[in-house]
Amino acid sequence: MRLIQLSRDSLNFPPPEMALREPNGLLAMGGDLSSARLLNAYHHGIFPWFSPGDPILWWSPDPRAVLLPGEFHLSRSMKRFHHKSPYTVTLNQRFSDVVAGCAAERDEGTWITPEVRQAWQLLHSQGYAHSVEVWLGDELVGGMYGLALGQIFCGESMFSRSENASKTALLIFSRWFQQQGGQLIDCQILNPHTASLGAREISRASYLQYVENYARQALLPDCWRPKRLF
Repeated sequence: MRLIQLSRDSLNFPPPEMALREPNGLLAMGGDLSSARLLNAYHHGIFPWFSPGDPILWWSPDPRAVLLPGEFHLSRSMKRFHHKSPYTVTLNQRFSDVVAGCAAERDEGTWITPEVRQAWQLLHSQGYAHSVEVWLGDELVGGMYGLALGQIFCGESMFSRSENASKTALLIFSRWFQQQGGQLIDCQILNPHTASLGAREISRASYLQYVENYARQALLPDCWRPKRLF
């Protein structure tokens, strides 16, 4: 099947069901990273992921990795660690630093290019993108960021510079998100780290049904206001 080239003059995407099986989920290429296009993509179960120097590639994999907030897996060792946790956790305090931390941690090279960082910073300033910060004293040692779609949170990336920092970010956020009415955390593609925390795979059709049901449903009004969570 030929890969569809997107036009900068249209925000439309092909149906996610047209995505390739190999590589799994590759749907289209081109377009841009404007806020309008990114929001349209995520509302259709599509996200960008590409290497520096390559064209923008758009994906909708099948199956899809998700975490139901109430299914976060707290291992015995993590439970012991968290009981005496040295960390504090905040929401929407240092978005740009969290994105920078995620970009810097990728040993194999990052897809979080300056262009991507600029696009997400704009989404944050518009109230769509959010960050969770993990602090050891005054030092930022971990965190995660992503996009809010109503009662769904589309997680983009996380980083950790200290023991269990990214696990702490997801643990505290998942509890907060559930309390605020959140239904689903999108993890995109399953990996050993997210699987160990309770993420699992569902079909693309099931994920798109979640988007249909919850992406335009409101959370509690205070949910995204900058604050300390833990």
